[in-house]
Amino acid sequence: MPTAPDIAESEWSVMEALWESSPQTASEVTKALRPTMNWAENTVRTLLMRLVEKGALKTDENASGTRTFLPAVKREACVRAEGESFMQRIFGGAAKPLLVHFAQNSKLTAEEVKELKRLLDQNLNS
Repeated sequence: MPTAPDIAESEWSVMEALWESSPQTASEVTKALRPTMNWAENTVRTLLMRLVEKGALKTDENASGTRTFLPAVKREACVRAEGESFMQRIFGGAAKPLLVHFAQNSKLTAEEVKELKRLLDQNLNS
């Protein structure tokens, strides 16, 4: 799969629906998003076509000849790219201020703190 394209906030909802289940037609994506977004099908079609143009989605046809959409990039790659972009924009690319901010402002459970410590220790040893 190619590297992650820049995905706008509204496009994330479409991508999430397709990462969860694909391939889907535009109507199926609209139906999946309706409970949370209440977008018209034309809005969803516009977002789908933008994502195709960006290389985030690819198209195919189902048995009845209707265009279907499926992810061309993995969710993990997009999350990683978004995280790096956020860290660069907000913290100048420095990880320490980012980690300090989240440690001070997040309500982490003891289990989450333990997991973060494990990950940081693992990072030191690699």
